Formats: sequence, C-alpha cells, structure tokens
Amino acid sequence: MRRLTVMLYVLGKSTVCRKPAARQIRKLTLELLGYLRNNADSLPNYARRYRAGRRISGAFVESAVSQIIDKRMSKSQQMRWNPRSAHMLLQVRVRVIDGQLRNDFARWYPGFASNMSTMSLAA
Repeated sequence: MRRLTVMLYVLGKSTVCRKPAARQIRKLTLELLGYLRNNADSLPNYARRYRAGRRISGAFVESAVSQIIDKRMSKSQQMRWNPRSAHMLLQVRVRVIDGQLRNDFARWYPGFASNMSTMSLAA
C-alpha cells in the first residue's frame, strides 16, 4: 500500500498527470488502493502464512475436483453425469456433511423412523 501511495504521488505530478495513460493508471490505482484499505482486515498475509508452513492456496483441491467432474461428465464414460444430477448430488452431500439430511427426511416424511436406537444397540 505504501508503494501504491508513492505511485499516486508520482502520477499526480504536473508533468505526468497531463498524459491520458497516466490519468487512467492513477484512476485504477486509486480504486485498487481503496479496495485494499476497505478489505484490509479480510486479506490474508500470504508471506506470513508461507513462512509458518501453512497452505496459501486451495488450487490442488480445485484441480482434483475439476478432474473428477470432467471425467464423469465426458461422453466416453459408460455412466455419465449431467449438470443437473451433479448439482443435486452436491446438494445432498452438503446436507449429509452438515448433519441435516435426517431432519430433511423427517420433515418430508412425517413417519420417517429414526434408526438411532438400532445403531446404539449394534454398537
């Protein structure tokens, strides 16, 4: 942010500010600086995270998910997904992870029996 402020100072000099390109760069720099100041509390310090040995990117997860979805949606697969069914599967999976699927079934089907008692007996 310090460098952007210096850049704004240089772009504001009378010898530079007359040029159309300099005016455009100054405008964009002002927007970027405003964005960074307004969101400073939510922007991670990647250098600090890297030095601490923490992940700074989730790209490996995104890549794996993309590969799986691409493979399942290709025409060469015997059973392929279509976008609607993939979306529905993801919705169900999220409800399972959140622990809400059982409540959904109980709401949809009032007579839905809970198997919690049979689970405790089996354990």
